[in-house]
Amino acid sequence: MDLIILQTAAPQANAITTIFLPLALGIIMLGLGLTLTLADFKRVILYPKAVFIGLVCQLLILPFICFGIAKFFHLPPELAVGLMLLAASPGGPTANLFSHLAKGDVALNITLTAVNSLISLITLPFIVNFAIDYFMGSEETITIQFKKIVEVFLIVLIPVSIGMLLKSKSESLSQKLEKPIRSMSALFLVLIILVAVIKEKENVVTYFQQVGMAALVFNLLSMGIGYFIPRLFKINKTQSIAIGMEIGIHNGTMAIFIALNVLANSTMSIPPAIYSLMMFFTAALFGYLVNMKGKKNIF
Repeated sequence: MDLIILQTAAPQANAITTIFLPLALGIIMLGLGLTLTLADFKRVILYPKAVFIGLVCQLLILPFICFGIAKFFHLPPELAVGLMLLAASPGGPTANLFSHLAKGDVALNITLTAVNSLISLITLPFIVNFAIDYFMGSEETITIQFKKIVEVFLIVLIPVSIGMLLKSKSESLSQKLEKPIRSMSALFLVLIILVAVIKEKENVVTYFQQVGMAALVFNLLSMGIGYFIPRLFKINKTQSIAIGMEIGIHNGTMAIFIALNVLANSTMSIPPAIYSLMMFFTAALFGYLVNMKGKKNIF
């Protein structure tokens, strides 16, 4: 499972990329693990249709939509790859919170997050590999070491496993830890976005102009696809809201981590950073619209 990346002058290793980013991603995934049990994986059997449609939207439809948006907006190669990297990333734990606020099926959210986080460790390298090969064209490339893929796998899987173990051994302890870790996760996401922006501070305004509208359109289409396609297949409203949130709220932390630590390309971290800023506002608006009362509710 090799992944080719642009040969760039790799930034000097520093505490931010080698210690802070892995630690931040690990804590966020620990928080996810504290919400999971083995029953969440078994729940696929209970909601096979909803889970299947959600995964098809996330893993198949979304990358195609993102590719079309990158082409339509004529994004510069590295920004196009960054947006595709985000599309290949799984839903984030924050989706569970927004789904709860929007009266979605949080149990389905948790199941989708758990299953997709595992599947994406296999699918993400292939999608990003295609994006780099297509958008970077004939520019000089190198082959990433397989250990980098294993590194991402471990940073995701080990904290999730520890969180699940803590929850299974002590429900009261996991409940006490869940809220502070969730707060830390939100703080770390903000700091990670700042890291991505600071690394490209000289070009961030230009990049925002180039990719901001594309990121917004992708965000809105992600939530729309996640909600309306399930509705077309007769999935109930609460589950459709959950799928919409799951697909619209990506794990931006993982995408930025991969851009900076695995791909060693700070420009590719800008689309996930911009998207992560936008998604909180658009998710809140989406939750409001799907819960409007009376005739005005078009959903």
